[in-house]
Amino acid sequence: MKASIHPKFYDNATVTCACGNVFNVGSTQESIRVELCYKCHPFYTGEQRFVDTASRIEKFEKKQQVAKQYKTRVVKKQEEQKRKDTAPKTLREMLQALR
Repeated sequence: MKASIHPKFYDNATVTCACGNVFNVGSTQESIRVELCYKCHPFYTGEQRFVDTASRIEKFEKKQQVAKQYKTRVVKKQEEQKRKDTAPKTLREMLQALR
């Protein structure tokens, strides 16, 4: 093995979970932050807990609101277009439509 190409290995790297649990493992990083660990993961605890990472729920709801606003704008434009199509046309417009 080559001497200076491997990363430094920490035997007592600290892992800090979002729930507050701290434990040591071997790693190439000195400290690690995680969102789930064995004390708070639903598989180990038996509890059904919803973990919202990076506010995904808010992002999804925001996308839904934008989509709803877009849809109402499209519907309004379609209704306006229908009104324009059903409005009486001038003689010039009728003759140009025939060409």
